[in-house]
Amino acid sequence: MSDCERGELPPLLGQLFVDGGDGRRLSVELPPGDVVWPDPGYSRLSIDYRPAFWLSDEVVSAELWVRLRAEHGRSGLWPVLLEDSVQPWSAGQIAPDAVAEIDNYHAGAFMAEVWSDWIEGARADQMELLDPFGPRCPGTAPPGELVADPDAVADWYAGLVAERRTPLGLVVAERGADALAVMGWQGALNHNEWMVPLAAVVRSWEDRFGARLVGMGFNTLDLSVAAPPVTMEHALHVAAEHWAFCPDSVVYSAGTLRDYAAKIRGSNAWSFWWD
Repeated sequence: MSDCERGELPPLLGQLFVDGGDGRRLSVELPPGDVVWPDPGYSRLSIDYRPAFWLSDEVVSAELWVRLRAEHGRSGLWPVLLEDSVQPWSAGQIAPDAVAEIDNYHAGAFMAEVWSDWIEGARADQMELLDPFGPRCPGTAPPGELVADPDAVADWYAGLVAERRTPLGLVVAERGADALAVMGWQGALNHNEWMVPLAAVVRSWEDRFGARLVGMGFNTLDLSVAAPPVTMEHALHVAAEHWAFCPDSVVYSAGTLRDYAAKIRGSNAWSFWWD
């Protein structure tokens, strides 16, 4: 009888856990794959040296993501659809951080800092971008109202992301947002050199907007959203958060906060791209 048939965690996946995965269960048959180790020379690596995540050798179906997501509570493993399997961070050139560090950051404080830094160096003709807020950071937006179950929305969005024919990553994380730190993702390096504050922002979106991390790439991030803003005023406030999180997504896809707000109003998927 295989580990899957017994519901046991395969020994390979046990390497991802500090305690070897004691008590964790997984009844989903996995495709061939292997664990990915972080760069041993990473200076901030203060945790026990162990693999950062598991990576499939081949592309996977949305159905597999859904089944693994459903077992997250038992397995402790969050599934992530990855852009492809040859990115630097999936080849060992990754820099994981301790999840505990995320608790030291607040989405509102990160937003205010980004806003202030940009305003300090902005030209007068650039201020229209942040209309109607201008130099004063509006802070984080109020929570949205759930229009569906967050897990169901995540399963739906996984179906769309998986159409790109992506491999799968499995990461030890109590919540999807933590995967940004645990996997050593560096996709926003040109915007913020440390991913921990960004993980704190995604945690906040999980709480306020029913967001779930579904996919990521070398410099992309895909989130499902079960409680999106439905009024233009609310969407504009959320757009300001998105700009602080990923300015490129706003500037290159819409141009201004007002235009971007119109795009995300009522949307059950948020995608980000950093130049």
